[in-house]
Amino acid sequence: MNSTQKPWLSSYPDGVPAEIDAHAYSSIVDLMQESFRQYGERTAFSFLGKGLSYKELDRLSQVFAAYLQSLGLVFGDRVAIMLPNVLQYPIAVAAVLRAGFVVVNINPLYTPRELEAQLKDADAKAIVILENFGATLQECLERTPVKHIVLCAMGDRLGWLKGTLVNHVVRKVKKMVPSFALPTAVRFNDTLTQGERCTLTLPEIHGDDLAVLQYTGGTTGVAKGAELLHRNLIANMLQAAAWCEPALTRIPGHEQPIFICPLPLYHIFAFNLNLMSCMRMGGCSVLIPNPRDIPAVCKELAKHRFHIFPAVNTLFNALANHPDFAKVDWSNLVLSLGGGTAVQGPVAKLWLEKTGCPICEAYGLSETSPGASSNPVTSKAFNGSIGLPLPSTEMKIIDDDGSEVPIGQPGEIAIRGPQVMAGYWQRPDETARVMTVDGFFKSGDVGVMDERGFFRIVDRKKDMILVSGFNVYPNEVEEVVAGMPGVLECAVIGIADEHSGEAVKLVIVKKDESLTEEQVMEHCRHNLTGYKRPRVVEFRDELPKTPVGKVLRRELRDQKPA
Repeated sequence: MNSTQKPWLSSYPDGVPAEIDAHAYSSIVDLMQESFRQYGERTAFSFLGKGLSYKELDRLSQVFAAYLQSLGLVFGDRVAIMLPNVLQYPIAVAAVLRAGFVVVNINPLYTPRELEAQLKDADAKAIVILENFGATLQECLERTPVKHIVLCAMGDRLGWLKGTLVNHVVRKVKKMVPSFALPTAVRFNDTLTQGERCTLTLPEIHGDDLAVLQYTGGTTGVAKGAELLHRNLIANMLQAAAWCEPALTRIPGHEQPIFICPLPLYHIFAFNLNLMSCMRMGGCSVLIPNPRDIPAVCKELAKHRFHIFPAVNTLFNALANHPDFAKVDWSNLVLSLGGGTAVQGPVAKLWLEKTGCPICEAYGLSETSPGASSNPVTSKAFNGSIGLPLPSTEMKIIDDDGSEVPIGQPGEIAIRGPQVMAGYWQRPDETARVMTVDGFFKSGDVGVMDERGFFRIVDRKKDMILVSGFNVYPNEVEEVVAGMPGVLECAVIGIADEHSGEAVKLVIVKKDESLTEEQVMEHCRHNLTGYKRPRVVEFRDELPKTPVGKVLRRELRDQKPA
C-alpha cells in the first residue's frame, strides 16, 4: 500500500521502517537463546538489589524446564504463573516456553472464584505461585485440573542471608503469607535441585505454536484467553524495537538500556515490554514489586541510572506529585511510555516539566500482543492521541456494517497485523464476533483518524470500565452481586475518578430492605480482586430498561442519582 492508503507512513520518524520481518525468528525460544548468547554477562533483571544475568537466566530456565518436563507434561500443556514482579517470574516464563509448554498469566490478587475459573478454562496442569497466595489456591484447588504446584517465596533468589531476612519480614513481620496447606507443592529452589538431575529435551517449536494465553474480557466481559502465538509476540517485539530505535539511539553507546518495571509482568503491557522486548534489546529490567508504595519506588529508582520508564497515568501522576520525586535522577530518561489507559493532559504536562521527557502514549490490547499504535518517540509534546499504527500494522475506522468511514468520522477501531491473536481459546463464536473476514480485529473502541494518520479514541463501544489500566467488565461484577440473597437486580457502570481514571459504580435494586452497603462491599471483597470492586454503591427503586428488559447502562450513566 502507498502513503495515500496508509497516511500514517508519511508521519513516521526518520529511520522507522514501514514493515518489520515477522519471520526473523522461528520462535520466542530462538529469540531468547540469541540474547543469552549475545548478552551473557549482562544483568537481565534486578530485584531488591539482586541481579540475574542473562547467563544465569539461561541456566536456571533450562534446569526448571527440565524439571517441568519430568512431571510428565506434554507439548502444548498450559502452565499457570501466578507471581508478582520477582526474579522467579522471568525464569518460569523462559522455562515454560523452552519446555514446549504454554504460559498462562494470572493476576496474583485474584480471589479463589476468579482463579478457579481461569485455571479450569485454560485446563492448566501446573501452577507456579507465590506462597503469599497459597491460601487462595488451596480454597479452589480440588475443583481445578492442576496436578503440580511449584511454590515460590519472595526471597528465593536473593541469596541465603538476604533471602532469609526478606522471607522472615514478609512472613512474620508484615504477615503477608496467610496459613495454607498444599501438601503436594514443591518449593521453587527444590525444583531447581531436582531439575539439575533431569535432561531437557528441546522440542521443535514453530511460529504458529501457542506461546501465551492472556486472559481478557474481550468485548463481552466473559473471561477469554487470547491465543498469542510465538510469531505474534515476536512480531510485536520487533515492532517495538523498530519504533523505539530513535529514542534508543540517545542512550550512550557504552551503556546498557535500563528499563524500570513498575507494572505487573502478568499484564500484557509489561510482559512484552519489560520481559520480552527488554531481553531482545539486551536491556535490564528493574523489577518494582509494589508500585503503590511511592516512597519505596523512589528509593529504588534513586539507585539506578535508567532510560525507559513505562507506566499508566495514575502512576505518572502519583510520582510527579510526590515529594520524593526530586530524589530521583530523571536526566537519563529517553522514553516515558504511557499505556494501559488514557494519559491525561495535565499529568503529561507536569511530567514533562519535571523530567524533560514527554510521555509517549501508546495503544494496544491483549489481543494485539499488545502494541497496535504509538505516538512517535521523537515527539516533543503530548497530543492526546494514541498515535500511528506500528510498522506492519494497518488500522481503520469502521461503521457497524464493517465499512470504512471517511477521515475524521468516528467509528470502531479495527486492527490488522502480525501481532493480532490467533483467536480466543476454545471460543470460535467469540473469535468470529471480533474478527472480520479480511483479518481485522474489532477493538470495541470508538475512534477517529485524521489526515496525517493519527488515531484518537473518543468513546468505548463496549461497557468495559478501565481502572488504572485494568479492564473491568460490568457483566462479571453484576453476576457476583446478583448472587446475594438481598439483591433483586443490579447494574454496573464506570464513573470518572481522578486517581484511577475510572472507578466502578454499582447500582442495586433491593429484594430485602435490610441489605446494607457494608454487606455488599464485604461480598465483593470475597469474590472480586481489588480493581474490580465497586468504589460507589447506590440503591435505587428501579433500573432504566429497554422494552424487552435490557438494562440501559448508558442511560444509567447519564441519570442523576435518585
